[in-house]
Amino acid sequence: MEKSPEAFRTISEVAETLDVPPHVLRFWETRFAQVKPVKRGGGRRYYRPEDVRLLRGIRGLLYDDGMTIKGVQKILRERGIRHVIGLGAEAEPDEAVVEAAAAPAPVAPAPRAPAPPASAPRANGAAPAAPQPDLFASGGTAVAEAIPAIVAADPVPEPVAAVAPPADKRTLRTLLSELQALRTVMIDEGRR
Repeated sequence: MEKSPEAFRTISEVAETLDVPPHVLRFWETRFAQVKPVKRGGGRRYYRPEDVRLLRGIRGLLYDDGMTIKGVQKILRERGIRHVIGLGAEAEPDEAVVEAAAAPAPVAPAPRAPAPPASAPRANGAAPAAPQPDLFASGGTAVAEAIPAIVAADPVPEPVAAVAPPADKRTLRTLLSELQALRTVMIDEGRR
């Protein structure tokens, strides 16, 4: 049975929703005075929907934006709790997106429409694109060399079909860590 969106959540439910361990939520209670779950008998914590949005905002600032705990504390002091709750509400997954992520991925890709003849003009009036090289034929080493040629040959990209997001958390974590590593490399390159 699914809980109402306004129902209180246990620490394990919130930890699963935010993809953080429960001990991290307890730690955040010690660092952010604004995080005050309701405590019942035996010290069990129950989080209100507003608490979950606040925690989602804090998580976004810490994990996604790379801020420190002191930085988030400063934002809470200067901009207020409503600002961070607003960030958490923006980051709240849309029900349609959650359902799409939970749906199984298709087994085979949809067939592509045949390419127009090389002499046929495009709908936007641009010249037809030159054939693109197979970037993975040499194990991916030709990718960096081929990108400028591809961009020069086809400055107006064709629309790309939407790709369903990966459904399991392990895949999402792997993608996130790869993106963070790429971001770090790009920042280091920019400093040189």
